[in-house]
Amino acid sequence: MAYRFAQERQDYADFATGRVFQSIPGHTAFPVRLASEIFQRCVALYQQRGGRVPCILYDPCCGGASLLCAATYLHWSALEQVIGSDIDPQALQLAGRNLSLLTLSGLEARTAQLQIMRVGYGKPSHAEALESAQRLHSRLSELLSTHSVTTRIFLADATQQCAIQEHLGDLKADIVMMDIPYGLHSSWQVPDRQQTEQLEPIQQVLAAMLPVLSPQAIVAVAASRQQKFAYAGYRRLDHFTIGKRRIVFLTPDKTLS
Repeated sequence: MAYRFAQERQDYADFATGRVFQSIPGHTAFPVRLASEIFQRCVALYQQRGGRVPCILYDPCCGGASLLCAATYLHWSALEQVIGSDIDPQALQLAGRNLSLLTLSGLEARTAQLQIMRVGYGKPSHAEALESAQRLHSRLSELLSTHSVTTRIFLADATQQCAIQEHLGDLKADIVMMDIPYGLHSSWQVPDRQQTEQLEPIQQVLAAMLPVLSPQAIVAVAASRQQKFAYAGYRRLDHFTIGKRRIVFLTPDKTLS
């Protein structure tokens, strides 16, 4: 069975894009159940290596941040900070709007927007979205009574180590989750073509991540099951395939340091 943690089929509609959360037009959102499974596997591996929660989660190719938002809402207790970056300014604007829904003020503003749409258009989809927003508000109020999770986004090319380090500074990511571009709707944006001839983009991203990872960090890479890539500087801890995706779990190889 591919699912080790998220074994029960649940209704994840409230956390999926298309209702309260928004998606980039023409892009397929990451499945919520799969995001939950990957995150829980990351946490288990991270704790096995001595890591402690709550931890810092980072997605260097965040797009609209649907993966980050789903993981945070479902596993709030394991997180203290959520960070996203992307090379696409428009995607990052959407990520900011979605991540704002991890705050009561952001969620209330979105709820008011959905209320206007429901009154103005009267579509069943708007009514369903409004109900989802109300349920999320109740859930978020309970979560915030335990602790807050801070969010942060910045514009950066994930293949450029200096750009990542400039924004993160001394901060170290404990868990990195990324859905690397592989389908018809997504493609890499790498300005330096000469550099891509030396290393594949995913190899560049993994190399750029090494300086910003904590010693116990786990990096989860979701890609096409046909896509193969090298991961120099890392050890593979686990992997599994589901549908058209293959997910690989890596950790920095301390023997090389």
